[in-house]
Amino acid sequence: MSYKNIACVAAVLACAAPLASAHDSAAMGQGLRVLDMLEEDKSAGNVYEAHFPSLELARKAAITFHHAVLEANYESGFLVMELNREDIGKLRQFGFRIKPAERFMSQRKQVLGQVQKLMRQRMAKGQPADDVNLYSIPGYSCYETVEETFTAAQGFVASKPTLASWSDIGDSWQKKNGLGGYDMRVLKLTNSAVTGSKPKLFINSAIHAREYTTAPLVLEFARWLVNGYGTNADATWLLDHHEIHMLLHTNPDGRKRAETGLSWRKNTNQAYCGATSNSRGADLNRNFTHSWNSTGGTGSSGSQCNDTYRGPAPASEPETQAIEAYVRTLWPDSRGPNVGDAAPATTSGIHLDIHSYSQLVLWPWGDRSSAAPNGTALQTLGRKFAYFNNYTPQQSVGLYPTDGTSDAISYGELGVAAFTFELGTSFFQSCTTFNSTIKPQNLQALIYAAKVVRTPYITPAGPDVTTVALSGTAATTGVPRGTQVTLTGSATDIRFRNSNGTEATQNIAAAEYYIDTPPWAPGAVPWAMTATDGSFDAKTEGIRATISTSSLSLGKHLVYVRSRDASGSWGAVTATFLQLN
Repeated sequence: MSYKNIACVAAVLACAAPLASAHDSAAMGQGLRVLDMLEEDKSAGNVYEAHFPSLELARKAAITFHHAVLEANYESGFLVMELNREDIGKLRQFGFRIKPAERFMSQRKQVLGQVQKLMRQRMAKGQPADDVNLYSIPGYSCYETVEETFTAAQGFVASKPTLASWSDIGDSWQKKNGLGGYDMRVLKLTNSAVTGSKPKLFINSAIHAREYTTAPLVLEFARWLVNGYGTNADATWLLDHHEIHMLLHTNPDGRKRAETGLSWRKNTNQAYCGATSNSRGADLNRNFTHSWNSTGGTGSSGSQCNDTYRGPAPASEPETQAIEAYVRTLWPDSRGPNVGDAAPATTSGIHLDIHSYSQLVLWPWGDRSSAAPNGTALQTLGRKFAYFNNYTPQQSVGLYPTDGTSDAISYGELGVAAFTFELGTSFFQSCTTFNSTIKPQNLQALIYAAKVVRTPYITPAGPDVTTVALSGTAATTGVPRGTQVTLTGSATDIRFRNSNGTEATQNIAAAEYYIDTPPWAPGAVPWAMTATDGSFDAKTEGIRATISTSSLSLGKHLVYVRSRDASGSWGAVTATFLQLN
């Protein structure tokens, strides 16, 4: 058991209620085994402070040794990491200074002693000390279990069948092998009453089981879309004209293990590292076909017990097979077979793989240091995402490359824009941090992804319309038809996170609105807007127009607003409702 588990074990014991004695014997045996593990962990000597020579190298180390980082102290100049001798040697090559994590270890021993005391007290009373199967995630009430997530998704389908569907795309390892397990299920959100081809956003989360924040964030995005339909103009047009596909639990078997407090990363395949080992399984995010083991062993491990074990062959795991097959149904192949072949700038679609932690927005390549052929456009969108969540945007290669990752299928094979979000600062992030920071900031990034999914290599370069308002009660209770309605808003070309280089920005050059028919649809009619101050000559501008409503029908209308910068790039649409009585 690593230190990453200790707070979770403490939470388990604090929340566990006395249980009946029906399964006391087995539970007591398990409790004794956990006590032995805790005692052993108190003297563990593989935890170090890795003092970094620069913040840039610290970020790269966090990518490369993501599975080993216990704590990130960027302000104090070091990472706390679980390291073996080989890892230490690699870090020293880049100027890291390694020393025992004495402060961290001292705190750990205190916590471990408290956990052991609580366990012994429960066992002395005849209570199973570590049985948490009857509970949700102990100590983390803001995070849904696998079952709670599935129930919420099914609830969307039941309450809004026109907007939501819930599809089985394959089986987890345990399900395939008759050991319980789960269906691999995708929640698809779109207004099925609006027909035609629609651009597709695919989001998968929790591929690494212990990363608590990931699936709850994506589920919250689903709530925003479904609950906002008909009342929130942006949620409404997004579901009318786009498709959002969500694989909420990419590794449900492993996630179920992690819900007990185990620091579980991989799937639960018993063929690797022993059928009962807590180190068994394959790292699904090293098992994808396109770049599997492309780095010759540096970007993943061939050792079955290693956290980054890539599996014995490309896409050897049923979970990976299900994802690859599904992704290939979403998008055509738009990229050539060579590493340097770029996808056309008009390529539609975005794939987001949601992870934790390190506060990063990452894009291909991860298995080589050279830029991807669509690297400039990926960087622009990555810096736009990072504006919302305030993370560091960078190419996903670290100190050493990683291979067999999820973007190998979406970008590497198909040419679809692909990004990884690394949420927050901990695998087991507190609910306070999740609710106050991670969820609101990253929800805005997900909304933006849905807005630009039609042309992700083009639209992010354009300005954002940040506010839209209608005069009087035109957007709420409504106004009589024939009323002259004033439309106002704000457009800006500067919403990029420039913590890792800078993005070119320009003055706003134009703005326009559309009623009911969006700009990309046949028959769309643009209506020009003017600068509030009389001239488009700044990177942020107030915009306005007067809408004549006499020719419009009674009822609710959607008003779409977009802006163009001096380089000729049109940005993302923001909408509002116009109600005529």
